[in-house]
Formats: sequence, structure tokens, C-alpha cells
Amino acid sequence: MIRVATDVGGTFTDLIAYDDASGAVVFSKSLTTVDDQSVGVLDTIAMAEQSGLGVGGVGFFVHGGTTVINAITERKGVKTALITTAGFRDVLEIGRGNRPDLYNLRARTPAPFVPRQLRFEVRERMSASGQVLHALDEKDVARCARQCREQDVAAVAIIFLHSYANPAHEKQCAELLRMELPGVSVCASHEISRQWREYERSNTAVLNAYVQPIIRGYFDNLDVALRRKGINCSYYAMQSNGGIASFEQVVTAALTLVESGPSGGVAGAARIGSEIGETDVLYLDVGGTTAKCSLIKAGQPKVDAEYRLEKTRSSPGYTIQVPVVDIVEVGAGGGSIAWLDPSGRLRVGPQSAGSSPGPACYGRGGVDPTVTDAKLALGILDPLTFAEGRMPLDVERARAAITRVSLPMKLSVELAALAIVKVAEESMINALKLITIQRGHDPRDLVLIVSGGAGPLLAASLGRELNVKRTVIPTHPGIFSAWGMLAARPRADIRRTVLKTVSEHDMNSVSQLFAELEQEALEYFAGTSAAKLKFRRYVEMRYRGQEHSVPVAISGDGAEDFLSDFHAAHRKAFSFALMTATAEITTLHLQTEVLSDVIALPNVQGNQQDTLDHALKGQRFVFLARKNGWIACNVYDRNRLPIGSLIPGPALVEEPTTTTFVPADQRFTRDKTGQLIIRGHVSRTESGAA
Repeated sequence: MIRVATDVGGTFTDLIAYDDASGAVVFSKSLTTVDDQSVGVLDTIAMAEQSGLGVGGVGFFVHGGTTVINAITERKGVKTALITTAGFRDVLEIGRGNRPDLYNLRARTPAPFVPRQLRFEVRERMSASGQVLHALDEKDVARCARQCREQDVAAVAIIFLHSYANPAHEKQCAELLRMELPGVSVCASHEISRQWREYERSNTAVLNAYVQPIIRGYFDNLDVALRRKGINCSYYAMQSNGGIASFEQVVTAALTLVESGPSGGVAGAARIGSEIGETDVLYLDVGGTTAKCSLIKAGQPKVDAEYRLEKTRSSPGYTIQVPVVDIVEVGAGGGSIAWLDPSGRLRVGPQSAGSSPGPACYGRGGVDPTVTDAKLALGILDPLTFAEGRMPLDVERARAAITRVSLPMKLSVELAALAIVKVAEESMINALKLITIQRGHDPRDLVLIVSGGAGPLLAASLGRELNVKRTVIPTHPGIFSAWGMLAARPRADIRRTVLKTVSEHDMNSVSQLFAELEQEALEYFAGTSAAKLKFRRYVEMRYRGQEHSVPVAISGDGAEDFLSDFHAAHRKAFSFALMTATAEITTLHLQTEVLSDVIALPNVQGNQQDTLDHALKGQRFVFLARKNGWIACNVYDRNRLPIGSLIPGPALVEEPTTTTFVPADQRFTRDKTGQLIIRGHVSRTESGAA
């Protein structure tokens, strides 16, 4: 069987195809088609066919991309209405009173996605325990449906007070609306989240409804196009929780795709870490528009129950209740634009040249300098072999673009290019420190895995700055998010808000509730044997009187097990534990994964005659620093590097999807599965031996 994954990024669309039987890999890369991303997907399939992909043998297809996040950030969703409990029409606009930055008095709550005239109220009421206090008024629902028709609404979100405890009224309202409003998407909050906090649930329901028709149309079109291409198999989408789900499943909960592409890379990094014997991994993906990093501990990435869209120092953004791999993102990538602020300081990003027009060196009309232009001007990129020679780069255009910042700074083009790279690296270092040092993790205990088309260009310098154990450039780094999607399994995260004290009396009811969640997971994965499902149980707990809870992995079923695990988790998070205080469970979390086959990592089948001389392609002059100037660097073909040889820098390692730069004070080797591993300082003895 052939497994195919496609990943739509801000600049490039990537494809990788893996043959289970032979271990053969085919990949392709094309510019992202912004207006209709499926066109770029089909372009990569056509290119892969030219490289030997037989679409008739494809038995597994997974897709990830930026459709959801783009629709939200660009405000290109559909006209959406909100129906809520009488008296709660303005919850969406009131939001929370806390500011993202305590001392920033300019902070402002962002405008809701549903204007007030499209927020409707109906009479109904549930208690916090799920008891019906006032039956749903069906006449109010009919009135709301009529108003939605008059306003040409394309989607409706339903959010009733305490529906996480009892969704009966939401189900009733949704059924009525679907009869009254054929062709209109109807999204009830309980279908996406069964957690408390009305504002967050309101945002979740509204944003899911806002993008649901977009995703439905996108996947329907992609489904038809794939079948026309001859790819007839089950289609999956990469979810933000690090797992995959069928197209049909993700259309219902479209918001679970909000970080679809980056989570594929995190799944791949966990797989690579396991292969090289490292379960604690710091992962960085540097694409054309952004750099994203994530921390993997004990082989598992951290998954947040909430995600904050568009949060900045001056805006709390939009909080949504969907599981998302914990990712820190900065606007610094290969296509990030370098510019001077009013005080003359050099900045890089967050604006990006994207895929159109792209960096100046692409020759597609771009005139602003980018990180890619800087790397080309420094000699690190080969203008003739970029993207396997299909996209030759224009050095003179790159240098001309850099003069837009070099002349005002009174620097040479080379020194300005170095400065651009350094500023971009500092942005990434700050993000990497945020997810490690500022959260109590020592980078010296971690392995840094770096991917993305621009990542290997910077990886060794970043690893040196953080003093990590090793820096690893995985196989196919330029399309690694797509590769990682083939390492992900079908997965569901089911959460349910409960309020239980931790006592032996309540443990039986907690066990019963977990059994109900497991039954829900079995229904979600209908047709899959229970023996192939792996369940992991978590809870969120707090001390009585606290507002927020701490996630806890449960090691046993008894009250003492719960308390012991909670005290340890609370001490780790806040450096103290209240051993005699009453503890409460606030949320149950069941993580379910299908134990299906994933992409293998076979040993490299290289030519036994390959030596370092065979891998050497020649030399290229690279501008390394003001002091050193232009220095000749050996250029190696990654796919011909002998296994296990320790090679000193400075060196350039080229492959079809990217180039890795290794500075003079570091060394690298290629292991048996093809991973490129960069280590620290080279001693004279080792350098001579190599």
C-alpha cells in the first residue's frame, strides 16, 4: 500500500508518498495556491506522478493545511448567527475582564464574529447540574429561524446555558432549525465542547459554525478531485491534537483543524525522537511565513484544552475549547520581510512575502528583502539547485532587495544579510526559550529536531545558542509536516466537565463517567475493534476555592491515587501542594488512539562503496562573519553521506527540499535511518581523524 500525505503551508504545498512494501519515497513541492488550496494539492500530485507515483496503489491519504486558520484570520468565513439562552445575548461581546498584559492599558477586547443584530435569544433554562428549569420555547426558535432567513444567514451557532451538563435543549433546537433552515449549517456547542465556561464555549460554537461551510465545501471538492485522479481510499485530515480523523468527522468539528499542518510536524518529531532513543524533544519548524516550536516530554507532546486565536499584548484574542498541541509561533520564516522601524532598527517579520510574490530572488515581482534572500546573498543557498533546479534563484535580485535596508544602515550587502539572519534567529531563540526555560525545562536536557524548508539553514546556530544535547535534521525536512502526518494515528480527545470531590464515595461515579466516555469513543470509531483502541485517562483538578485547574495524568482508580498524582502535578506547576486541603475534579479527559500502522523508518540502503569523497559535490564560498569574510565550504550530497562518519564544519549539506548549514565549530553525522545529527565543538584530534 502507498501512503500519501499533503500539507498546505503559507508558501509551499508539500506531498510525500511512502510505499509500505518497498520503502520507496516520492515527494513533491509546489507554491501554495491561495485562492483555492486544493489546486496546489493537485499540482503536487501531478508532479509526484512524474516522479513515479502510481495513484492506483494509494490506499491511505491524509491532508493538513491552513484552510481554517486562514478563513478566521482573513475574516472569510460565512455569515453566522447565534442563538442563546434569554439574557445571555451579549456574553460573546462582554468576554473576560482580564487583560493579556496586566499593565497595558491600551488592551482592547476584539470584536465578536457575530454582530449584535444576529445574536438571538430563546426562552429555556438548565440548572448547573443539568436539571430542566424552563422548557425550550419552540415558538422562540421558529421566530429566530425566520429572522435568520430574512438576514440570509449561512450558519447558526447554538449555545445554551449549562448545556455541557445536559444538551437536551440544544439537540431539540438544532433539530428544529435544520428543518426550518435547509441548506444552513447548524452547530450546537455540545457537538464541539462539553466543558464549562460560557464565553469560551460561545466562541467555540460561533467560530466552528463560521468556518464549517467553508471546510465542508473544501473537503467535498477535494474528495471529488482525488477520485477523479484515481485515488480511491479513505481520506483523513490532520487534527490539531496530533491525531487524524476522517473528512466526515472533521467537517462536524471543523475547528479541530485550526493548527492542522504544524501538528503533523510535532507527531513526526515524536516519532523521530523515539527512533533515536530520545523521548524529550524540542521541535522547531521554520517555514516560509512562521517558525513554530513545541516541546515533547516522555514521548508525548503537550496538548492544551484551550487555544487562543490572535492573542497579542493588546488583545486577548478568541479563546476556543478545542485540543491543540502546545505550539509557540513567531512571524519569522524564510519569506519573512526585513524592514527598518521609524528609529532605524532592523526588524524581520511578521510580514511575509508568502508564495506570491515571494522573496525577491524568486523573480515573481517581490522587491522586499527576506531571510531567503539573505541566505542566498551569503552563499548558503545554491541558486541553481533550489527546489531540485525547478526554481532557479536570482542572486542579483536578492542583493538589490537587501540594499533597501543595507544602504540606510550604511552596511555592505553581506553584513546586512548577516544582520537579517541574526535578527530572525533571535526571534526563534526567544520562542524556543519561552517553551522551555520559562516553563521550567532545561534545553541542555533536550534534543532539538528542526524541520521546514528554512529550518536546516539555521538549525546548528540555534542548537549552539541553546546548548542542546544534539541537533537533528530529520529525513525530508522540507516536507516534514507532511511526513509527520503519516506517523499520526486516528485520535479523539473527549472532555466532560464534572464537579466531584476526591473521596472514595465519589470514585465509583467517576469510573462510571469514564466508562461513558469510552462508550462515546467506541461510537466515534465505529467499526474499529475495541482491542485496537488505546485509552488514556486524565482529569483536571483543583483545591477547593481555586478558580482554575491543573491537568493530571491518572495512574490508578482510587482516591489516594488521584490525590497523589494531583499533589505532584500542582507542586510541579506552582512549587507547592496543600496536602490537607479538599481537592476537586472539574473535568474528565479521555484520550483515545487507534493502534494502526504508521510510516516505518527503515535503515538507509546506501551503496557500500560510498565514501565521503563520493558525497562531496564541491565547494562554495560562504560569507560567515565580518572577521572571516568569504570562506570555502565543502558541499555534500546528504543522500550519499556514509553512515556514521563524523564530518567537521563548516559545511553545507544539500538535499532536494532544503540545505543544512553546519558552522566551523560543529560536526555532523548521518545515522542508520538517515537522520542528520549535528553535535558540538570539534576537537583538533577529531577533525584530523575525520
